[in-house]
Amino acid sequence: MAEVVVRSEIGAPAARVWDVVSDFGGLLQWAAGVESCQVEGQGVGAVRTLGIPGGLELQERLESCDAAARRYSYAIVNETPLPFTGYLSTFTVEEAGDQACRVTWRGRFEPTGDEAAAAGIIRGIYTGGLASLGKHLGVDVREL
Repeated sequence: MAEVVVRSEIGAPAARVWDVVSDFGGLLQWAAGVESCQVEGQGVGAVRTLGIPGGLELQERLESCDAAARRYSYAIVNETPLPFTGYLSTFTVEEAGDQACRVTWRGRFEPTGDEAAAAGIIRGIYTGGLASLGKHLGVDVREL
């Protein structure tokens, strides 16, 4: 099992960031590279289908959500041409002052080929997504 962890500081209160990212179907609002998002179900067990450039579709199931801890986890549940399987991601937002928070985006996966290439894809998704989140919020994002 391999892992990618990206930690960033975002120049916005944790509650504001959580309000945006905790909407499991709200990726179109802030995530880079998402062309469509449809959600079936509500809460833990809900599945979102993401349309990605190039015609790729990802189905992600919400595995856990703890609003008090500002943390949720999701898994890719469909077959994809991505170079990994068994993907599970956790997204956490923590206080870092009145006008800042720390975000940790962690993914665990089983590479089906070159581990460095698979990790690079995931890291790119995370760093691009957090930069896009900062742009959406109109604030700075700094990788830690």
